Amino acid sequence: MMKDNKLRRLLNEKHPSVATRIWTTQPFFTECLGASGNFDYMEFVAEYTPFDQRDLETLAMAAELHNMGSMIKIDFQNRGYVAQKAVAAGFQAVLFTDCRNADEVRESITMVKPETAQDGGSFGYPIRRFIGYQPRIPQLDHAARLRDVVIAFMVEKHMAMENIEAICAVPGVDMLQFGGSDYSLSRGWNAKDHPDEVKEAQKKMIEVALKHGVQPRCEIQSVNDAQYYIGLGVRHFCLGDQFVQMQTFWSQEGGAMRKVADSLKE
Repeated sequence: MMKDNKLRRLLNEKHPSVATRIWTTQPFFTECLGASGNFDYMEFVAEYTPFDQRDLETLAMAAELHNMGSMIKIDFQNRGYVAQKAVAAGFQAVLFTDCRNADEVRESITMVKPETAQDGGSFGYPIRRFIGYQPRIPQLDHAARLRDVVIAFMVEKHMAMENIEAICAVPGVDMLQFGGSDYSLSRGWNAKDHPDEVKEAQKKMIEVALKHGVQPRCEIQSVNDAQYYIGLGVRHFCLGDQFVQMQTFWSQEGGAMRKVADSLKE
């Protein structure tokens, strides 16, 4: 197992970070990603795709082979269970979704903090691979590892934006990411009909986060999109999405090839 939480180290050293989103549970693709040498960590979008606990372990192992960190994006309703199982499997960061206020954020943080008087969390001492297969690893070493787990939150509800100052003020919030699709839904909008309002909400989230010392994280589909966010003070990026990239290629290049093939019909 990696002794070092890579994303935590980058945050502590005030360095930028680059990630990308993985949908598949096949570790082969995580290894391919790591072998490129271009990404600090991968984000497994567990909110969108089926998986089991064995998948969590193999994904974490594949990332570790290439000294690459790992983040998991999880659903709201069963977030405590999945977050603890993912951290136990070796994931180094958790991206919580759908929190609407500071109380829900605070509750989520306790789920991945150690259950000590100092931390006030609810994560105990389950014997899993994160302790290096040593059942007698000191409890306080385990607690130290849990403190290093990076805790990030999606800001993707209208109510969350109304409570953004309070959310950013909660101790333990490391990163925030704006979610324009869910935000639009919560406003009763189609995102394509309100691009300026969505962009302005994201900008406000970034400004408030930085004011509170919380690092904003932005998802982009092209490196050309980065400069706008860099101008706002963003230093952490998630570049691309496995499904989006495949869908784009199949639609655009596949569509062009379909026309070529159809033109050959007699």
